[in-house]
Amino acid sequence: MNLAYMITRTQAGGAQVHLLDLVTGFRRAATITVLAGSEDGEGHLGAASKELGIRFEMLTRLRQPIRPAADLAAFFECRRILRRIRPDLLHCHSSKAGVIGRLAARSLQIPTIFTAHGFAFSPGVPPARRLVALMMEALGGRVGDAIIAVSNYDKELAVRHRVASPERIRLVHNGVPDVAERASPDRSPPKVIMVGRFARQKDQALLIRALAPLQALPWECTFVGEGPTEVSCRALAKALGLEPRMHFLGTRGDVPRLLAEHQVLVLASNWEGLPLSVLEAMRAGLPVVASDVGGTREAVVDGETGYLVPRGDVEALKDRLERLLGDPDLRKRMGLAGRTRYERHFTVELMLRGTWEVYREVLGARGKQLPTWEELSRGRPSVSQHC
Repeated sequence: MNLAYMITRTQAGGAQVHLLDLVTGFRRAATITVLAGSEDGEGHLGAASKELGIRFEMLTRLRQPIRPAADLAAFFECRRILRRIRPDLLHCHSSKAGVIGRLAARSLQIPTIFTAHGFAFSPGVPPARRLVALMMEALGGRVGDAIIAVSNYDKELAVRHRVASPERIRLVHNGVPDVAERASPDRSPPKVIMVGRFARQKDQALLIRALAPLQALPWECTFVGEGPTEVSCRALAKALGLEPRMHFLGTRGDVPRLLAEHQVLVLASNWEGLPLSVLEAMRAGLPVVASDVGGTREAVVDGETGYLVPRGDVEALKDRLERLLGDPDLRKRMGLAGRTRYERHFTVELMLRGTWEVYREVLGARGKQLPTWEELSRGRPSVSQHC
């Protein structure tokens, strides 16, 4: 089988990590091409794809901002590449790539799937952006074969806003591969970590403000990621007298090791799909304090594996952090519960199986039969015998 994946940006992020997990899981079953926009250059995604031996194609005209002339050029560029590689299926990720990719593939009668890593018309997104995002998703939903929602929250949101007919929306929870690194959440003094791009969505400033009244407690805080709000967050930490206890590491390739060195993960986002950083923390055995947005509550069980707090509520975030920072046994208990929940619901194997079943359904409707996941896992029959 010939599979193609398409995404707007190549920078390190949740959608890019998810795509690489799919590519890694399916590369022995199919010939794979990754198509990506050029805004970040080859970036993390391009380098990782080539390291895996996957063909990587740069879409030079595909960039995140909406620019009609450039977007039209990106459509024709994408169409030319798809016509050349002739994939059996195009799997799109991120809004801009999702629309342009589905339109280009539709013009060539290539079936498409779009994975929504949290819709940009979710509550918490600025109103103007929500309106544009809803229009784009409605257009893409009309021409695609199926949409994969990574959380039940997103599935219900898509149905409610009529992005696509309910029978074409499939739920496949995110999953992450297991690693050897494990945290010791009861270790003191505790260290808090937040992993994510510095942007309005992630709201690192909320965590900084929540920690400011807790200076009597022994703690340190680490931020992993970079982006447009990093400078203002550094300035806020300095203004509040927190600079010596806060560490800004930039983008890192050793997140599993860093998680294992910390005791609490915080995600203060204003909107999310099903955040990989939360699943990675649960995998490491860390308690999680997260905003109750998107599908986060489908991973974090409030009071059991961590705490959920209302979006933007600095007092609630401070209160939950104070409980965890002062109670090593609570951190350990919640971390163990999170690890158990990861093993039962959020492994990469479960995510690959669910995604493969959507591939089988979409291609089966076009008369192309794929082996079941069980057959594929046993190594027979080969996918090439079916497509």
